[in-house]
Amino acid sequence: SYFGDKSSCVENANTLNLTSSSSVRGLNSTSLGKTPLSSGRSGCRSHTPLMGYSVTSSSAVSAHTVASVIVAVVEGRGLARGEVGMASIDLKNPEMILSQFADNTTYAKVITKLKILTPLEIIMSNTACDAGNTTKLFSLITEHFKNVTFTTVQRKYFNETKGLEYIEQLCASEFSTIFMEVQSKYYCLAAAAALLKYVEFIQNAVYAPKSLKVRFQGSEKTAMIDSSSAQNLELVINNRDSRNGHTLLGVLNYTKTPGGSRRLRSNILEPLVDAETINTRLDCVQELLQDEELFFGLQAVISKFLDTEQLLSVLVQIPKQDTVKTAESKITNLIYLKHTLELVEPLKAALRSCNTQLLKAYYNSLEDARFGIMLEKITTVINDDTRYTKGCLSMRTQKCYAVKPNISEFLDIARRTYTEIVDDIAGMITQLAEKYSLPMKTSFSSARGFFIQMNADCSALPNGQLPSEFTKITKMKNTYSFTSADLIKMNERCQESLREIYHMTYLIVCKLLNEIYEHIHCLYKLSDIVSMLDMLLSFAHACTLSDYVRPEFTDTLAIKQGWHPILEKIAVEKPVSNNTYLTEGNNFVIITGPNMSGKSTYLKQVALCQIMAQIGSYVPAEYCSFRIAEQIFTRIGMDDDIETNASTFMKEMKEITYIIQNANDKSLIIIDELGRGTSAEEGIGICYAACEYLLNLKAFTLFATHFLELCHIDALYPNVENYHFEVQHVRSSAGNKEKIAYTYTLSKGYTEEKNYGLKAAEVSSLPSAIILDAKEITNHIAKQILHRQKSTPEMMKQRAAYQLVMRLVQTARNSRLDPDSLRVYLKALKKKYEASCPTHGKNDEQ
Repeated sequence: SYFGDKSSCVENANTLNLTSSSSVRGLNSTSLGKTPLSSGRSGCRSHTPLMGYSVTSSSAVSAHTVASVIVAVVEGRGLARGEVGMASIDLKNPEMILSQFADNTTYAKVITKLKILTPLEIIMSNTACDAGNTTKLFSLITEHFKNVTFTTVQRKYFNETKGLEYIEQLCASEFSTIFMEVQSKYYCLAAAAALLKYVEFIQNAVYAPKSLKVRFQGSEKTAMIDSSSAQNLELVINNRDSRNGHTLLGVLNYTKTPGGSRRLRSNILEPLVDAETINTRLDCVQELLQDEELFFGLQAVISKFLDTEQLLSVLVQIPKQDTVKTAESKITNLIYLKHTLELVEPLKAALRSCNTQLLKAYYNSLEDARFGIMLEKITTVINDDTRYTKGCLSMRTQKCYAVKPNISEFLDIARRTYTEIVDDIAGMITQLAEKYSLPMKTSFSSARGFFIQMNADCSALPNGQLPSEFTKITKMKNTYSFTSADLIKMNERCQESLREIYHMTYLIVCKLLNEIYEHIHCLYKLSDIVSMLDMLLSFAHACTLSDYVRPEFTDTLAIKQGWHPILEKIAVEKPVSNNTYLTEGNNFVIITGPNMSGKSTYLKQVALCQIMAQIGSYVPAEYCSFRIAEQIFTRIGMDDDIETNASTFMKEMKEITYIIQNANDKSLIIIDELGRGTSAEEGIGICYAACEYLLNLKAFTLFATHFLELCHIDALYPNVENYHFEVQHVRSSAGNKEKIAYTYTLSKGYTEEKNYGLKAAEVSSLPSAIILDAKEITNHIAKQILHRQKSTPEMMKQRAAYQLVMRLVQTARNSRLDPDSLRVYLKALKKKYEASCPTHGKNDEQ
């Protein structure tokens, strides 16, 4: 455990007035003088994961399972209400992120940011949480984060002057430009002050001066995906089973380090909006795909890195008191640091021959002399062959013999003693094996120390029992584990001499760490490079497993034969691919088709492709061009929410309201059915009104519906296109039953299928009498409603002119055709225009 001793928190508990609670119920309790560890239902739980986290490159997925981010949130009062400041720090990564932004009354940005951070604990000022006077922000956060520990800190700790002082004191010199950015951002400074005070308090350690990376993150640089859209699209969590990897993260995650995996996750939830940055990433992925040697060379080096961010985090914290545990962990960390620094040269060698701008920049960053200086200082004290190994005994040996001989005489004597004890233990066990002629061998575990193990059948033992001098016997299948009184004593002596070795090694290590402290900040750069390369390698890896293509960025969303990336991973055969085409002039697509014909999958596929393109990944299609989306909204799913007392219909209304309040011209909006939870007339009314509102924006909208009445909106608005999913009718061999065959292909126009709900009902085992009855009633109603809107010749002519103008504008903006091809294309446009006009008089020809 790197974080000092839990019990010692009690001493400084009285300096901060803290109450910790996991639910609003506990908030009326007075400020406690106890530690925050003891109060609140999940208070204690929230601090345990911090203890035993080890820096191993365990599978990248499990790196997320333990939440470790602490966030402080503060909101302006009075006229400044809606201005929110946030500061967050990850206990496994010494980087503090500050943000401050104006939010509307739904607090969508705050909730989205918090969902992305997945905090372990949220800190707010006690004035925001006073019983009977809670702020709207507080009640919204507690409603959305039911399982997160809430801690209230007195308002006086949210002090912006103190925040700026803290940042000046702790921020590493490389990141000092942050002062310019945050000087006047009082709310995020106030949040930073409370956060740092609180973290020092629970960690029982202080951050070393000039050691933190601090950065300011506005909400402009990334696209916003609200939390319900992230859930609907299954970006990082599968809705059926949170443990399975059928998500966008699962499809793209071939990362080898925990840092790379974290980076990929945060990129998926907050894609980029700057085309230049995205193209820089795509250039790298392209180079990795074209140069196999570079790809495998880099992958081999990157996979050897441990969790660099976590390592840094521990190196920059100074424990408030020295215990055997802190000593041992400091030694371990120095070994990890040596392991990491030794990888810099191989990483540079792998990057030496690269051509892309970003990879070259990374190569130049690694030229930093500080890496060499640190390694040189470490190797003067630490043995060359000391390195990170797996297995507790071998790691223990590495720690014992880490320091070179002849540096400290006492240390060398203590080591000799240790070696003698270990030899004695082995000798003793060999003697016992001979005495009882049983196949005993020496084993070791971190919990038991040295013990005896033996593979033997029960029948091989005299009277089927072990001799009486052996104690603590456990049996697993045919393996016995046990110890003896003498062995327990030897273990104690062994531990005693280890403590001595660790203590002396610790003193030498501390001296060494103090010498290299000033150079340690180059590790921030290194961890940044490693996680970025890991993510780009992961994109390239995903490409090689499927035929993805490099996206372009224009003002058009055009996907030729795109397919659903997650479905491809699940399905036995490759999913049916489809085209998508939206421009400024045709920015609203209505999709119809029977149940199960593929509408929802298609809508999700478009959104997933858009996100993949904006994080710098290749996309599952034959060709694709995207318009960068600043926000992605979805309204999918048909469920009620019992927790917030919302019926299906109310949930739909809340979601569509949120979209209408927040959408702008650069949004991508996906709506999978609307108005289903109420009567048909009202449903159609709501759909029509919502469509008319969204039609006036330049946002790209895909709208799937079963209300065929909605399709006729294209007669009034020329920027609407109708598409439908085709189905075929197949007669069964007996000839009496008709079956529907789904083609999953998207075609122009709206669906001609009538009563497909009844056909779906027939397939389910609903009694035939009910189905016949339903058919009669449907026909009767249909006859009554048979007055449809028809397009007049005038409307058709206007529509044709609109389409022509839009195509010409687009050609002028984006065309790369040579003059001859352009002439052919324009002639074809003219023909198409003439064909779609009902009458051409002489005037039209002119």
